[in-house]
Amino acid sequence: MYTDNNLTIRPIKKEDLPRLWELFYKEEKPEWKKWDAPYFPHHTKSYETFLSEQEKWIASENYWVIEVAKNIRGTVSYYWEHQPSCWIEIGIVLNEAESWGKGIGTRALKLWINHLFNQLPLVRIGLTTWSGNERIIRVAEKLGMQMEARIRKVRYYNGVYYDSIRMGMLREEWEQQHYSET
Repeated sequence: MYTDNNLTIRPIKKEDLPRLWELFYKEEKPEWKKWDAPYFPHHTKSYETFLSEQEKWIASENYWVIEVAKNIRGTVSYYWEHQPSCWIEIGIVLNEAESWGKGIGTRALKLWINHLFNQLPLVRIGLTTWSGNERIIRVAEKLGMQMEARIRKVRYYNGVYYDSIRMGMLREEWEQQHYSET
């Protein structure tokens, strides 16, 4: 568990499942999905189906909840792009619009990146998004990530082609920035 004032990221517990289902799978067209890879379809799930998949969530190393004042607002995550070379990609979802634009995502990702560099033998952490999600690009830049690739016009959404954006940060860049803050 990591904390920054009233914001905490932590592993998921069984008692978090009703809230996570509500945030991720209850609605057919949730607002957050317009920003989180909207070119991939979103599917609702019954609560029973979600519970049948609970082992993916509970105490997972890959998915943690973001709490603000003890209220779950979303998740941070990572997946292995290529485990033999220790290449991971991170993600964040803040499910409710009232959580956006308040620095919550920046604070949560900072804690998450710090945790991952401290716990895993990583050389680099990446974040992949699309050019339509300008907020997450700004968050990544604030955290010191650099644009490493722009694959032009490969994400099609609402009749418009967008670029795929790959951002990343090396361990030594994180450590230099982190140590200069203290």
